Amino acid sequence: MRGRGDRSENLFSYVRLEERVPADHPLRPIRALADEVLAGLSDRFEGLYSGLGRPSIPPEMLLRATLLQAFFSVRSERMLMEQIDYNLLFRWFVGLEIDAAIWHPTVFTHNRDRLLEADVARAFLSGLLALKPVKRLLSSDHFSVDGTMIEAWASMKSFRPKDGSGEPPGPGRNGERDFRREKRSNETHASTTDPDARLYRKADGQESRLCYLGHALMENRNGLVVDAALTHATGTAEREAALAMLDRLPRRHRITLGADKLFDVEAFVGDLRARQVTPHIAINGAVSKTGKVRKTALDGRTTRHAGYAISLRSRKRIEEVFGWIKAQAGFAKVKVRSLPKVEAVFTFAAIAYNLVRLPRLLAGAGA
Repeated sequence: MRGRGDRSENLFSYVRLEERVPADHPLRPIRALADEVLAGLSDRFEGLYSGLGRPSIPPEMLLRATLLQAFFSVRSERMLMEQIDYNLLFRWFVGLEIDAAIWHPTVFTHNRDRLLEADVARAFLSGLLALKPVKRLLSSDHFSVDGTMIEAWASMKSFRPKDGSGEPPGPGRNGERDFRREKRSNETHASTTDPDARLYRKADGQESRLCYLGHALMENRNGLVVDAALTHATGTAEREAALAMLDRLPRRHRITLGADKLFDVEAFVGDLRARQVTPHIAINGAVSKTGKVRKTALDGRTTRHAGYAISLRSRKRIEEVFGWIKAQAGFAKVKVRSLPKVEAVFTFAAIAYNLVRLPRLLAGAGA
């Protein structure tokens, strides 16, 4: 018998949201890991909120929604609220009841910004790595480090002289501007949209952009991110961030650190050895115009060991982290402004990368 499309709205629904998500859905183990970490952060959340006033959006829901934004490449908070409103999977992951009203995008953004400014992202990452099943997957001896450009949410037209001049001569707020023969630098100019962004180019011959530099410290056993940072874009930022992340790394013995040839600098190698870190760094064999090969900071004490070649192969996996963050999580260009907020969302993108990979790794380890 042919079914008919005519239907009437039911006054009540007795279907639980939990029943609408398949038992083998990939988000179920991810949600379990996230909930365990959030439970450990409960006391920290208590200290961020006053006991007076109206109840805010629960911080656990804010952070789960932030993870969803990275998992599914949701471009904006407005689109995220729209998805949570009608997508039952999103509602389940966030922890919102099926008949609960969704938040206004502005309210969600203001509440989330409170968490982004409170350094909760790094605490979340530390809590995830401290879980016993996850901790068994991590190497405590071999690590890699690298950095990547993260384009700022600012137009090149906003990069104007700090003395207040440089307004576009054309009519309207998007007037034409000719930059020919105008010398611009971070010392004399700043973005009026995001003052923390810096004009930077990755190499000679490439265009300069307003951006930040994102950094990741990866353990080499399974390629998981153990620390993340974001800094102003400068020529020394990658090496400075690497040292800062190493100083935060809990350890009691000598470790190795793999890195590309940008890190082949005598002062940096000396700083690593002073920290009991063996520098497994690719040799920068650049040749000058006169045909002279650049002197490397490494010697046979490091390069003669077989582990050196293994580290050079393993360190390339860190590019998978940056590739996922930019392509899948949508952070090739960030949608927030100011260094603290950009660092928080970058760290959450690194957390999301770990969470996507952990269920399969845990299953393979029999956890």
